[in-house]
Amino acid sequence: MAVSSMTKLTLGPIAYHWSAETRRDFYARIADEAPLDEVYLGEVICSKRAPFHEPDLPDTIARLERGGKKVVLSSLAEVMLKRERKATEDLVALESHEIEINNAAGLLARGKCPHRIGPFMNAYNEAAITWMAGRGARHICLPTELPVQSIRIAAQVARELGLGVEVQVFGRASLAVSARCYHARAHGRTKDNCQFVCELDMDGMPLGTVDGKPILRVNGIQTQSESYVCLLAETGQLAADGVSHLRLMPQAIDMVAVAQAFRAVLDGAMPAEEAGASLRDLCGTAPFSNGFYHGTAGHEFVAEVR
Repeated sequence: MAVSSMTKLTLGPIAYHWSAETRRDFYARIADEAPLDEVYLGEVICSKRAPFHEPDLPDTIARLERGGKKVVLSSLAEVMLKRERKATEDLVALESHEIEINNAAGLLARGKCPHRIGPFMNAYNEAAITWMAGRGARHICLPTELPVQSIRIAAQVARELGLGVEVQVFGRASLAVSARCYHARAHGRTKDNCQFVCELDMDGMPLGTVDGKPILRVNGIQTQSESYVCLLAETGQLAADGVSHLRLMPQAIDMVAVAQAFRAVLDGAMPAEEAGASLRDLCGTAPFSNGFYHGTAGHEFVAEVR
């Protein structure tokens, strides 16, 4: 039995500094092979990366739309410089596609024109969601650290306001963004003279404890979880609670296969246990987590009690 024929499967924006060629090949496969409803595009972490892949955006958008995907453009999560503010203003002024706003600077520039709220905007409760809706929001992507009870309340409020509500169900969780670039600092460089060292780590730079245990990933100014959030077994409850969109975050693995696994569960074509086993094989040694959803430590994986 299908989880929900109304639940949409989405792909979030690439968080890492992948080469232009890698991005082109990635989105070509996504367009032609991935069973996704919507794809988010745009640089959300570091504005210095944007010139490497922005020239390909028109072709990428056209390819994805030919493949039946709706394209949404995402803004930066952090705006520190005048050029970043200008770039954000130019982006949110576009009318050709829906815009996902990840920073208050984008809210200011967008005014009360319709837009989406990204996961960096801290829509933690019903009061925040109601306020955002009054400012023109038509869709909210909730922060990854919300437990199921909070997601349920947020989804109820969103439905009452006529908003879509989205939850990340796969990929590394974004835990923080900083004004400093630890990725550059770790290699003895400054943020302004980073020489794009983040391109060496397609899935983020591993960060371990003093006794060598992996704990986090560093991606430019962003800190991520070491584990991949995986809410495959929870898709049924999310749909039942009124979540309209389930987001996969791109990682340096076969994301077409990831999308196929989630789609199979959503369509009732494969049990979550079987799809989960295939995901674990696909992701290799990367640990899974769902602790935030279940109200425990975020890095933990809680087996669903049936």
